[in-house]
Amino acid sequence: MNPSVAIVILNWNGKAYLKQFLPGILLSEYDNLQIIVGDNASTDDSVSFLQENFPTVKIIHNDRNYGFAGGYNKVLERVEADYFILLNSDVEVSPNWIKPVIRLMESDTKIAAAQPKIKWQLNKNQFEYAGAAGGYLDIYAFPFCRGRLFNVYEFDNGQYNEQQEVFWASGAAFFIKSKCWREAGGLDADLFAHMEEIDLCWRLKNLGYKIMYCPDAEVYHVGGGTLQTENPFKTYLNFRNNLIIMQKNLPAGDAVFRIIIRMFIDFIAWWHFLLTGKPKFTMAVSKGHWHFLKSLSKTNKKRKSVQKDYTKHTGVYHNSIVWAFFIRKIKYFSKLT
Repeated sequence: MNPSVAIVILNWNGKAYLKQFLPGILLSEYDNLQIIVGDNASTDDSVSFLQENFPTVKIIHNDRNYGFAGGYNKVLERVEADYFILLNSDVEVSPNWIKPVIRLMESDTKIAAAQPKIKWQLNKNQFEYAGAAGGYLDIYAFPFCRGRLFNVYEFDNGQYNEQQEVFWASGAAFFIKSKCWREAGGLDADLFAHMEEIDLCWRLKNLGYKIMYCPDAEVYHVGGGTLQTENPFKTYLNFRNNLIIMQKNLPAGDAVFRIIIRMFIDFIAWWHFLLTGKPKFTMAVSKGHWHFLKSLSKTNKKRKSVQKDYTKHTGVYHNSIVWAFFIRKIKYFSKLT
């Protein structure tokens, strides 16, 4: 029998997406599968809709909205399976999207997590923002994806059809061995949302595990289903959380150096938002930095004994992606040098 798999969809007021995409998820071709919706205290009628229309789907209730990270932690405490798939509610799947990823992960005990190819649900020939063909970090821990650099989204012409070890797998369709989830301690609930999967993958890499991209499985992500891209709160979370995960996962001396550089790069973004008439985003960057500094002591307590030179991990671009994209005008991952 195949390893047991639990697809877990975290829901918060997402009735429309559940109605649109859950029927396709129920058609997933896998014979040892349970489908679970973890509800983050929705205030719409998501739960009653599920109970009436999808009685075979198990519902796990959280007593309040714990965010993406905390919500999944609470739900997965109550799930038993060999593999967890953390799946966004705004993801369309193809029938055979599970088997290739599980087959890949079963082939190597050192593989802890993986993602399928993630394309845009509104244009299925194009890669999507949240994951594309696997996640990378640059020399200053700035995250980006194969197939998507900043606001340039590549069309899928088969250029990323090889399986490959990457630095991080997307939280939009995140496969992880449950034993590795528990060993690493799950997601960091203090991050609330955004970059929590990068933090988890980084911790797993520091423990000696691999993160993989599987091109033989595809899913299609709407994107921005919970927090729209043009949202100051999302900007705040991204700037704050990126600094927090650097402090958590880098060796001490390296962390100080790289965080100072990153805050300088962020300051350039601060000026860009100000000069382009986006004062709310300027304030979001300032707030993100301030809250990062306020949390230094708390974050320091989360640092594990295993701290490695992250530039030696697979999935690191040994230059600045900001410099490559904005100064050198490199728009495609394949052109990075």
